[in-house]
Amino acid sequence: MVKYTGKGVYGAVAIGRISVFRKPDAQVKRIHIEDTPAEKARVAAAKEAAAGQLQALYNKALKEVGETNAQIFEIHIMMLEDEDYNESIENIIESQSVNAEYAVAVTSDNFAEMFSSMEDTYMQARAADVRDISNRLIANLTGTASSVTGSGEKMIVCADDLAPSETVSLDKDKVLAFVTAHGSSNSHTAILARNMNIPAVIGAGDEFLTNIKDGDEAIVDGYTGEIFIDPDEQTRSALVSKQRADEEKKRLLQELRGKDNVTLDGRKINIYANIGSVDNIGAALLNDAGGIGLFRSEFLYLENSDYPTEEQQFSVYKRVLESMSGKKVVIRTLDIGADKQVDYFNLKKEENPALGYRAIRICLTRPDIFKTQLRALFRASVYGSLGIMFPMITSVSELERILAICDEVKTELKEQGVSVPDSTEIGIMIETPAAAIISDRLAPMVDFFSVGTNDLTQYTLACDRQNPDVEQFCDTHHEAILRLIEMSAENAHKNGAWIGICGELAADTTLTETFLRMGIDELSVSPSFVLKVREAVRNLDLSK
Repeated sequence: MVKYTGKGVYGAVAIGRISVFRKPDAQVKRIHIEDTPAEKARVAAAKEAAAGQLQALYNKALKEVGETNAQIFEIHIMMLEDEDYNESIENIIESQSVNAEYAVAVTSDNFAEMFSSMEDTYMQARAADVRDISNRLIANLTGTASSVTGSGEKMIVCADDLAPSETVSLDKDKVLAFVTAHGSSNSHTAILARNMNIPAVIGAGDEFLTNIKDGDEAIVDGYTGEIFIDPDEQTRSALVSKQRADEEKKRLLQELRGKDNVTLDGRKINIYANIGSVDNIGAALLNDAGGIGLFRSEFLYLENSDYPTEEQQFSVYKRVLESMSGKKVVIRTLDIGADKQVDYFNLKKEENPALGYRAIRICLTRPDIFKTQLRALFRASVYGSLGIMFPMITSVSELERILAICDEVKTELKEQGVSVPDSTEIGIMIETPAAAIISDRLAPMVDFFSVGTNDLTQYTLACDRQNPDVEQFCDTHHEAILRLIEMSAENAHKNGAWIGICGELAADTTLTETFLRMGIDELSVSPSFVLKVREAVRNLDLSK
C-alpha cells in the first residue's frame, strides 16, 4: 500500500479503480507559413467551433450544477471574443508568418503568465481559464481531444489538473472521485466538484501522477485529503466502515434538503451559513443554507501580502453574491486585530489585544482602508441581496460615524455614475456587553443585529477565549450571556430590526429552543451544521 496526501475539497470517501485522464499532446510546433490570411481563417473557424462546444457545455452544466456555476462557460465564450487576446494571435501570425496553433499557444502562455503574476487569487485562477480556451482552440485546429480510459464502470479520475470544461465534460455517472496532482482550491474545477457532490482531492503531487496507472485500486478520503493505492485489508475495512457511516448520516440529513425551517407549531426561522472564503460557497449550497449569515472578509486581508485593492475585493464580493443567486449574503467588514494579526497593518504589540485596537476601531481611524472596502461592497451590492455588518460596536457615536461614511461613499459612487441600490441592509454585531445594553438605542439606526457569541462570552465573563487555563470558567450557557441576547432581541423587534446569531452557540442544538423562544430570527452556522440545526428546529413545539 502507498499513501499520498493532498488537499480535500469535498468531503466523502470513494473506493474503486483509477482512470488517468489523458490530455492530447500539448506540444505545438512552430511552422513557417506564407498564407497568413488562411491561418487567420483557420483561427476563426476554430473559434466558431469552440463557441458551439462551450454553449453545449453550458447547457450540460446548467442541468448538473446550476446557473451560477455554469456561468464559467459563458465567461469562456466572452473570452474567445476578447479583443486583446485575438489581436495577439493575429499579430503573431502576421508579424512572424507562423501557423495558427503556434500563435494561439504563445498567446496562451503570455496571458496565463500575466494572470498568474497578479496578487489577487481570483485573477490568478483565471490563468487556467485562458489555458482552457486556448487548448480548446488548439484541439480544434489539430483535431485532437482529451480522453479517459476505463471499462465503463465508475472510476477515480486522476489528472495533472482539470480545466472546468474537462470537469463538466466527464460523465458524472461514471466518476467516483477526482484527484489532481496540482490545482487550486480557488479554481472553478474545485468549486464544480463540490457542487457536483463528487469527492475531490487536489495537490497530490507529481510523484502521485508518475507512480499510478490505469486500473490501480485506490481509496480517496476527501475529508483528510488522503489517497491509498492498493490499500491493505485493515485500511480498506476502516474506510469502508467510514464510508458507510458517512453515507447513512448524509442520507438521513439530506432528507431535510428543501424542507422549511419550521417548528411543529409553525414558527419559521432562517438558517444561514458562516463562511470565510469563496471556496466555502459550495459547502453552503450543498447543505441547503438559506443564505450566508457571516462572510468573514478579513480572510481577504489575512491571505494577502498587501492591502487588497478595491477591484480585488469587488471581484470576491460579486462572486459570493452571484453564487448565492439572490439569497441573503451578510458580509462583515474588516475584523483584524486581537487573534488575527496582519504584518502589513503594522499594528503595535498590545498587552490586551482583545481589548485593544481592532475591527471597527481600525476602520474608523484608518478611513482609507475602510472606504476602499465599502466602495467594493456597495459596487457589488447590485449583484445580489447584500447585508453589510460592522463588528465590535460599543457606542451610538461609533455607529453614527459609520453611517456617515457609508453615505459619503454611496454619494461618491453615484456621482461617478455607479449604480448603488437602496436595498442594501446595514447591521451591526452584538458582541460587546455595551452593544447589548444600549441595543434599544442602536436598533433604530440599523436593519439587523447579529450576535457574535464567541466575543460576547469572553467580554461578559472576562475569560480570554485564547487562554486554555480559564476554559473551565467560560460557561457559554451563562445566564448573563443569555440575558444579553434576549435583551438585544427584544430591542431589535421593538424597532423593526431582525436579529440573528452567528457565533458558535448558533450551532448548539441544546440552545435552539431557547433562542427561538427569545425571538431570534436567524441562526448562522458552519455549513456542515445547517441540516443538523434544521432537524432540531423541525422537532420543536414552541406552543407547549
